[in-house]
This record gives sequence, structure tokens and C-alpha cells, in this order.
Amino acid sequence: MTPTQAETILLFGEVLADIFDDRKVFGGAPFNVARHLQAFGLHPVLITRTGDDELRRELLAVIKDAGMDDFGIQLDVSHPTGQVMVHMEERKHRFEILPEQAYDYIHAGITHMITLAVRPQLIYFGTLAQRGAKSAQALSALIRSSDAPRLLDINLRKPWYDAPTIERSLRRANLVKINQEELDILTSLFQLSGQNEVQNVDALIRGFGLDSVLVTCGEQGAWQLDSEGKVESVDGSSSSRPLVDTVGAGDGFASVYILGVLRGWPTKLTLLRANAFAATLCEIQGAIPDSPVFYEPFIKDWNI
Repeated sequence: MTPTQAETILLFGEVLADIFDDRKVFGGAPFNVARHLQAFGLHPVLITRTGDDELRRELLAVIKDAGMDDFGIQLDVSHPTGQVMVHMEERKHRFEILPEQAYDYIHAGITHMITLAVRPQLIYFGTLAQRGAKSAQALSALIRSSDAPRLLDINLRKPWYDAPTIERSLRRANLVKINQEELDILTSLFQLSGQNEVQNVDALIRGFGLDSVLVTCGEQGAWQLDSEGKVESVDGSSSSRPLVDTVGAGDGFASVYILGVLRGWPTKLTLLRANAFAATLCEIQGAIPDSPVFYEPFIKDWNI
């Protein structure tokens, strides 16, 4: 099945360069999800903003090599392309997300025009890029410009979120993806008093008028509750291969979840496939495979 206009996904937010001592790696949830969607044959369009710098030029080369459209990537002459400084402390990485980056200044008018031009079937957004007032306004322009379903992949990153941003994001969403830790944060933030997690998620659905909430639980699998009270769950995927790292596993899950939503897969099947893909990503280093060969077994098995 070839990409069609009906399979265009707008992904709004940050593209980040993780700066290690010896290398740099492009990432950010919208970018990672877009890369996977492109590999699966959909048409992702990133709406972000970068500086007029070498990182922008390298990013555009990566996007071109992946066969992706770049017309949603705005240019900012005053702020740098988004960076995350990676520090090694006690044999663990500490990620410092820098402030005042170009993706904090996404232009509302340009975003509006892009949205009207591409007519997306689904909109993907998170919370990090809303830390800047300009980008928050741009997301508002995007929401006003399209009636497509909206998936909030909440991705809470300290200290770059607050209660008003989370509440506003939930009110804008139809579908929400959170992990176990984020559910705990929302439970505390909104003082949810259900007797279990399902009741707390049901309170979120009712309180914010959501269609469904997806909760990912790492190696324990995932579950989803919809507005009709139906729960679907899957166990974690087992593998004979060693775990290398979990970087980007949630983004991989989100990409297959989007694929399932657009292709009309049953919820249980979507969760099984998303979980299997995320687990396989944990067997490689980094969020994105080095070769498109990685995707071939999934494309064949899923007949896409």
C-alpha cells in the first residue's frame, strides 16, 4: 500500500540533537515517530523549527536520506537547533535539555498554512515543545486548522512541564499515550481517587472527553481503556536476544499504534504489534535502526 494524502500524519514539536562527547544523534519523539512511519510507508510531515546552523544542514540531509518531506521544518535565524547535552555520571547518562532553542519558536502562521496544505488524517503532539509561548501558539493554530484526530504522546520531561500545559493538552486530544510513570504523575496532579489504575484512567477519559488512553508498561506490556469502558491488554514480548537499551522504545510503540489506528487494525492486534516492535528496538543501540532492513520482517508479517 503506497502512501496517500489520506495517510498523512502531522507531527508537531521538537527535533533534538543529543550531543555526546564523541558523537551527536538526532532524536526527539516527533522525529523518531516520523522516521518509523516513513519506513512503514506512511507520509509523516514534521512541523518544527531549527536554527541556521550546521545541525540544521545535517538534519535536512538525514531527512532527505530517509525519503521524508522537509517542508514543515521552519528556519530560525536567532535561535539554535535543539540540543540535549548528554553527561556521563556514575556510569549513567544524564540528559540536559537546553532552553531557548529554535523549536521553542515555531511560527503559528506558517504552521497554519502547512496544516491546510497537507490535510492530515492524524495529528501527533507532546508537551515539551509547548514550554515556549510561541510554539504553544503554533500548536493552537494547528488544532484550529484541522479536525483530524489528535494523539497526545505526553512525554513528560522534568522540569519542562506544568499542570496548565498538561491540562490544556489533554483537552485538545482524542487519544492519549502515557507510560506507567506518567500515569502516576497524572494521578497525583489531578488527585484521581480510583481504587485502581483502570478507574483512574477512566476518570481522565471522562474528565477530558477522551476517546481512549493507552498505557505502556515497558517489559510488562501495555493496556488501553476506551470511552465505553472496554479494556484491552497485552503482556510483554519475550526475546532470546539481550536488551541493549530502551531509548526510543516508546516512540517505536507510538508509531505502530498510529499505523494500527490508520489501517483499522483491531485494538488487541495493534497493541501486540506495537509491543513486539518496541521490544525489538530494545535489541539495538539507539532509537532508530541503521538500516531499513530492520523493518522488513514487520512489513512482511503485517502485510503493509
